[in-house]
Amino acid sequence: MSCEELEQDSLSHAREDFKLPMFAIGPSHSNFPASSSSLFTQDETCIPWLDKQQDKSVIYVSFGSLAKMSRTELIEIAWGLSNSDQPFLLVVRVGLVNGTIPQELLERLNEKGKIVKWAPQQEVLKHRAVGGFFTHNGWNSVVESVCEGVPMICLPFIWDQFLNARFVSEVWRVGMHLENRIERNEIERAIRSLFLGNEGEAIRERMKVLKEKCKT
Repeated sequence: MSCEELEQDSLSHAREDFKLPMFAIGPSHSNFPASSSSLFTQDETCIPWLDKQQDKSVIYVSFGSLAKMSRTELIEIAWGLSNSDQPFLLVVRVGLVNGTIPQELLERLNEKGKIVKWAPQQEVLKHRAVGGFFTHNGWNSVVESVCEGVPMICLPFIWDQFLNARFVSEVWRVGMHLENRIERNEIERAIRSLFLGNEGEAIRERMKVLKEKCKT
């Protein structure tokens, strides 16, 4: 699933330690239908919605198949998205949160974005309208985002996601890490910076370079 450009140091150490030839043959996700590895039913209605949005204007929000959060945390994310004034595609899968979004906030969210239970992620990240990915930094999601040249806002939850987020934000420098975790003002600031700020523009340029390297 990986490539030399993403894990050059790790592969070098592994080759030295094991004294064996090792080859990075990925990324390979595009060779397989996205639905073949999905645990959930994909909501394809998000694609026509994306078709109506401006280029690079939408923040795609998905935290994978394992993350869990509190109702309060989901509400903070929802307010951060709403206050950012960027159109968004938010995935709230079954099992992500205990509880629901208050109806008043839900109505406000539906004015500015779209909420689905699961999305065809590869197709979403390829879409011309998507300009950012608010992600848990599972490795598959990171690789897919890099391959499509979509900069990231990082919110890791478990295991290797924290290391992956560090690579995204500090090594490759193609995303922002939410250091203060789930807080509406921080989320709003990160989204605005990614889409409208000088930092976001620099991240976008570095992502273009990394995307091209991963193609070779």
